[in-house]
Amino acid sequence: MNFLVVGLGNFGAALAIRLTQLGHEVIGVDSSMSKVEMLKNDITHTICANCTDIHSAKELPVKNTDAVIVSIGEHEGNSIMATAIMKQLNANRIIGRAVSDTQETVLHAMGIKEIVHPEQDSAEKLAKNLTTEGLIDSFELSDEYSIVKADVPERYAGMTLRESDIRTDYNITVLAMISKSYKRNFLGIKQSSVEVKGIAKADTILGKDEIMVIFGNVKDIEKFLE
Repeated sequence: MNFLVVGLGNFGAALAIRLTQLGHEVIGVDSSMSKVEMLKNDITHTICANCTDIHSAKELPVKNTDAVIVSIGEHEGNSIMATAIMKQLNANRIIGRAVSDTQETVLHAMGIKEIVHPEQDSAEKLAKNLTTEGLIDSFELSDEYSIVKADVPERYAGMTLRESDIRTDYNITVLAMISKSYKRNFLGIKQSSVEVKGIAKADTILGKDEIMVIFGNVKDIEKFLE
């Protein structure tokens, strides 16, 4: 996959380096030449550019990347401006960064659905979530076992848990199902919300647009989500 990481502070740099280590094509962008030079051997490509200026941002391959992660944290205004420009340049997918409730509200108002909080979400965790198809979130219990939230794979939609035979085929356990719904906030922006349907049972139906909470070995979960 191809990623554009805008802002190479502590979080952005760690994310870009980890994505590169995972074998992905990564372009790390920062307005500081010293940061760009320092990280040029650790990230696939590094570019010195000011992404709060649309003329400078236009020179970046925004449309050719699978996702743009705006990880600027030093200045909320610059982060919001860079995110708005990435949206204006029709990025395929934008992950924004919020360091305050106000900033998160503004990002939601701009239509940014994926928002990370570096104080809560590690770069390692985000890199994993970005590069595993269908994976929404994960909680690592150890190096080998995790609990993850993932979209119900299309091949199981409409089946009961018994019919899917997921436990036998992949040696993983479905713990619960979560349904997704949508509501509008005070700004009139449509936002998603979730409702836990309870502990999964043999006759639980795996809905097409639902989320499943699963537990198992990391390698088994990755095979299941392939």
